[in-house]
Amino acid sequence: MKLSVIGIGYLGLTHAVCMASLGHDVIGVDVDTAKVEAAAAGRVPFFEPGLDELLARTVAAGSIRFTTDFAEAAAFADVHFICVGTPQSANSHAADTGYVTAAVESLARHCTGDHVIMGKSTVPVGMSKQLERVAHGFAGDTARFAVIWNPEFLREGHAVDDTLHPDRIVIGIDDKTAPDSSADDPLSAGALVRRVEEIYATPIGEGTPFLVCDTATAELVKVSANAFLATKISFINAVAEVCETAGADVVRLAEALGMDERIGNKFLGAGLGFGGGCLPKDIRAFMARAGELGANEALTFLREVDTINLRRREKMVQLIGQCLGGSVAKKKITILGCAFKPNSDDVRDSPALAVAGALSLMGADVSVFDPAAMGGAKKLYPTLRYAADITDALSGADAVGVATEWAQFIDLDPHAAGEVVHRRIMVDGRNCLDTGAWRAAGWQVSCLGRGNL
Repeated sequence: MKLSVIGIGYLGLTHAVCMASLGHDVIGVDVDTAKVEAAAAGRVPFFEPGLDELLARTVAAGSIRFTTDFAEAAAFADVHFICVGTPQSANSHAADTGYVTAAVESLARHCTGDHVIMGKSTVPVGMSKQLERVAHGFAGDTARFAVIWNPEFLREGHAVDDTLHPDRIVIGIDDKTAPDSSADDPLSAGALVRRVEEIYATPIGEGTPFLVCDTATAELVKVSANAFLATKISFINAVAEVCETAGADVVRLAEALGMDERIGNKFLGAGLGFGGGCLPKDIRAFMARAGELGANEALTFLREVDTINLRRREKMVQLIGQCLGGSVAKKKITILGCAFKPNSDDVRDSPALAVAGALSLMGADVSVFDPAAMGGAKKLYPTLRYAADITDALSGADAVGVATEWAQFIDLDPHAAGEVVHRRIMVDGRNCLDTGAWRAAGWQVSCLGRGNL
């Protein structure tokens, strides 16, 4: 099939490349000339394992190309994925949907005939109906549109696999076909379902569940999933606070909880909490949209979820200070990690950087190191010292904090690390280290949520 993907940031570029690798002809569209030129040259402007090789392969095969011209996209394809960002609004917790609306406006101006707009961006419920009005308003009588919703469920660091082999495909369709239209109307619900089945024929053939629902339900699926995951993380971190005061071990407690099949062990890793460009802003936007709809009290618990999450960052700063005798001023402190999670260079709302920045404001001499995310970190926190490698970061440190659980930090040799630091003080903000091995190497080790250690 011929597909266009509007917006070639993290979501859009990943989706476009993966669709091309599945055998479709794809055109990626973006208003950012630099993004378009980089993608056309086979360069991925962010870190995502496996995507650079897949982009180079599909560009070389001619199955994907990129443009800034919406007219070119409208002439090339009649199925258009909307993959632009929905950041938090500047003056509220609500999602800023301006980029989504602008993308549909720019496309609709050039459309003739029948077109399917497939939203993948995370939007407030009701957006698809609004966009359908926008599309018809700008196209006039030259085109017909069906706006359907196909939420994304990507995990940064696993996005390629999550696109090619998703754990579910959800599609929201509202059938507005006129009663007197023919049964084979290309914009009827049945025809749209068949079109989506053709697009995702490979994963569906592999057994991926395919769920068809109305657009409102589809729009709510992603934010509901993120709200649930955020709640699960904040729950175990709230329990961690109790463990710290009761002298209990939240890691062993979470292990026991995870053995209950009703609960499961995923997202029960107590520590610094969540960050990134999705969970924090999505739970806030979900609360805001519920209020707009009149369901003011339905999601008030998410405020506490957000508060617990932010509180864990403060706790790590406090714990480092306690380990240093009550003050971090003029102490050399190493923070291992900048990205909000491993296998990503995303520093949006990064707990690791929040900790590093707070320590610096308190007068500490902070050095940070991350395998992939220091470029973005430097733009947000230019006053921090960014080390060339782990040894450089550790050299002369009075205390070390692990804030992002990269494999190379987990596998770090405590004996070798001990040879270059000034004091062997380790604060494990992710509960990812072998504390026994570090203590055996002469380190004082402290962890979030493990009051008995």
